[in-house]
Amino acid sequence: MARILSGNRKQFIIEEAGQLFREKGYTAASMRDLAERVGVEAASLYNHIKSKDELLREICFRVAHEYVSHLSQTEQMEATYAEKVRALLRMHIAIITHDISAVSVANNEWKHLPEPYLSEFTHIRRDYERRFAALIQKGIEAGEFRPVNPKIALFTLLAAVRWVEIWYKPGREISPQTLERDIETILIHGLTQATAP
Repeated sequence: MARILSGNRKQFIIEEAGQLFREKGYTAASMRDLAERVGVEAASLYNHIKSKDELLREICFRVAHEYVSHLSQTEQMEATYAEKVRALLRMHIAIITHDISAVSVANNEWKHLPEPYLSEFTHIRRDYERRFAALIQKGIEAGEFRPVNPKIALFTLLAAVRWVEIWYKPGREISPQTLERDIETILIHGLTQATAP
């Protein structure tokens, strides 16, 4: 049974598509499946969206642009590099817990994007990773972080928050705020340069 519509119909369809793609995978999910979820005839979906590809594109690029927007703000912060990395980790966890389905689709189904969108999305991902790694590198140069390979540090940090997407469910005994605080504490204290005795 479809949920009560919230906001405009197209946005509702996109939200439901995100949940469907997460549950079944993009290739296995059909427009008929989506129509059943939103409570309309399959043909009626095309009054609001052009194709299944469009839905995937909307989800992936919305999530990507949200990450990039927060990264741009963080780069401009008057803060230490450790504080900037903490802010980015908190942001990752906040986005995941706010919309797990969309993040899961963007992380796992983006390879199904058709060209030229696949290349564009890949470029956004790589540029995000490059800029995040640059903050870590600057933190190393400033003596805030241990002298590690910044790419290894980056992908370790990102991998360490990916499990939240699989494990977290709203209503768990652990709040998003606790997740942010504890993961940030564990990861950053393992990265920051220890003070000499």
